[in-house]
Formats: sequence, C-alpha cells, structure tokens
Amino acid sequence: MAKAIELFPELQGLELDYIQSVIGPLSDEEAIKFLNIYRARRKRPEDILIFSIIGLFLIPGLQRFFLNQIGMGILFFFTIGLCFIGSIIDLVNYQKMTFEFNQRVADEVRMGLGM
Repeated sequence: MAKAIELFPELQGLELDYIQSVIGPLSDEEAIKFLNIYRARRKRPEDILIFSIIGLFLIPGLQRFFLNQIGMGILFFFTIGLCFIGSIIDLVNYQKMTFEFNQRVADEVRMGLGM
C-alpha cells in the first residue's frame, strides 16, 4: 500500500490517496509505468498558485489556460478575471483545481494503458 509514496514522494493529501486507490490493484511493473506517465502529465499545486497570482495581477485567466480550460481562460481574459472576483476565487482554490485536473489526468492515463 505504500507503493505510491515510495515511487512518487512528492504526492500529498487527497492526490496521494487517489493515486494509491488507482495503483492498489496493479502489479509493481504496471504501477511504475502508470506513475511515470502520470508524473510527466500532472500539474504541481505550486505552479497553479504562481499562475493564479500572475493571472490576478498581469494576465487574467492564465491559470485556466495552464489547466487546459481554454474557454474559461478566454472568459477570464476578456472580463478581467470576471472583475477580479474569479481570479481571487481561483487563488483561494488552487489546490482543489490542481487536484481535479490531476484526477482527470490519472483517469486518462489509466484508460490509455487499459487498466
């Protein structure tokens, strides 16, 4: 059960729990393959925080573009972060946004590998 933390020590909290549940039934070889692909595609919460700060002060919606939410990024850009309120909310919720993105990535990787 400690596979994920041994192979991927930067995982924390909900993300660690979710990845543990994904790789639990996998063999060690499959888990390593999954984690290598997942590590390359996931976003770090610290990066989303930085992009959210930049989005608040310089380029509205930058954090949404980085999370592949193109439509919301365009909306934030043209409405100046929904009059700054949306950008402030993103700044507060950056960890949740990152977890939701990474959860989708994990599901895509799992489906792509046929697991």
